Order: sequence, then C-alpha cells, then structure tokens
Amino acid sequence: MKTRRVRHILLVIVIYLLCLIYFFPILYMILTSFKPETEVLPPRLFFTPTLANYRLVLNPDIIGYLRNSAEVSIITMAVCIVVGIPASYAIVFGRLKKPDNLFFWFLSTTLLPPVSVIIPVFLLARYSHFLDTKFFLILMYTGANVPIVIWMVRSFLKDVPREILEAAHIDGCSKLRTFFAIIVPLTRIGITSTALLVFIFVWNEFFFAINLTYVHAATLPVYMASYMTQEGLFWAKLSAIATVTVLPPLVLGWFAHKSLVKGLTLGAVKG
Repeated sequence: MKTRRVRHILLVIVIYLLCLIYFFPILYMILTSFKPETEVLPPRLFFTPTLANYRLVLNPDIIGYLRNSAEVSIITMAVCIVVGIPASYAIVFGRLKKPDNLFFWFLSTTLLPPVSVIIPVFLLARYSHFLDTKFFLILMYTGANVPIVIWMVRSFLKDVPREILEAAHIDGCSKLRTFFAIIVPLTRIGITSTALLVFIFVWNEFFFAINLTYVHAATLPVYMASYMTQEGLFWAKLSAIATVTVLPPLVLGWFAHKSLVKGLTLGAVKG
C-alpha cells in the first residue's frame, strides 16, 4: 500500500513537471511582455515590470485586426461545420461507391504544403480583385479546414449505432429529420470539439494571412509581424501582442476543455 502511494506521488510530480515544461514557453512569453526592451536580452530572472509594451500594442489600430480575426474565424468555423458534417454523414451512412476512397482523398488534401499553392492562389486573388478581402481569406480557410472537419466528425459518426437509425426509419423519420433529431444530438460533443479546433487553427493562421492581406483584411498574426522590422525584433512588444493574440483561444479552450477532451477521446476505446 505504501509503495503504491509513493508511485502515485512520483507520477503526480512527473506530470506536473511535464506540464511546467510544456507551459514554460507561454509563461516566458508572458513574463517577457512585462519587461522593458533593454532587459529582454540577455534573459533575466529579476526585472522591473512595466505596462509600456501593452500601452503601445493596444492602440486603436488593433481593433480592426481583432475584428478581422474574429469575423474570419467565426464565419470559417460555421461554414466548415455546415459543409463538413453533411459530407461526413454522406460518407458514413450514404450509398456512395467506395466511400473510404473519397474520405482518403479529402484527407490527402491536408498534406499539401501551403507554400506549394501560394503563387496560383495569389494570382487568382489578384486577378479576381479579391486580394486583401475577408471573403477570399474565408474561402481559403474553409477549403483548408473542411477536410479536417470531415476527418474528425467521421470518427464520431462511425460510433453511432446503426440500430438507432434503423429504428428511426421504421418509425417513419425522414433522413433529414433523422440527421437533425438523432445524429446531431448524439455527436454534439464531437462537433463542439471540432468547431473549437477549427476556430483555433484559423485564429492562429499566419501564412495565407500575411501573403493575401495588407490592410483591410489583415488579422492579428499580421499585426504581430509589424514588430519584426529591419531594425531588429522588438521581443518585448512581440511578446505583448502575442499574449493578447493567444488569450481568446486560451480562454475559450479553458471553458470548453471538458467538451474538447471528451470529444477528442470519443470512440478512442471500443468495447
């Protein structure tokens, strides 16, 4: 009994150490955001805290970047869910020929490096007059994240017992009513976790945002890049704006962590 208790204590200590190692970059970023620029390098454990960096980065200009990030992330998340869930339903329960091949085709599109398509995408946006618009950014993010939604939601739908669908069909439920009255409620936790992941992916996306936007549709990651100048990197200011940028996903993830963990582990163990 004593040996088991010692093992439990050691396991808890190891878990806390791993969590500290994993969280250390974020902690260091937050601490750096309160340092004067002159005290960032070399790293110092003791310093004089200041809010000057936050006063500088939290200027009226950030409101536009924040609004663009929120609008693009929320709209993309909604469109991906609306498009991805019916597609997953058709792959799992539809009468498609070789649905697995279709699924793996969707999945293979996530392996395409963004840098390999940036030139044709940029030319398409430029000559269609959609460059530096939120519409084109949402279109790109939707195309990139719908396969992820299909991938995740498919695993949740495969755990839905077919007997329930057969019973609903016998009771006279149409496919549309079965989808909204049975499928969606049974997989709502998985859908919630998927939507949260899509939101985080879009919120943090930088490559397409920096190449396809300038002023009108620029997001927070683009605003962060403005502190990387030819004069050097303003580490304290970068840490301040990075802290502001990661705050919404952290808060959202904290409040939805139960649904996220349960959704991601749903169906991981089958009896």
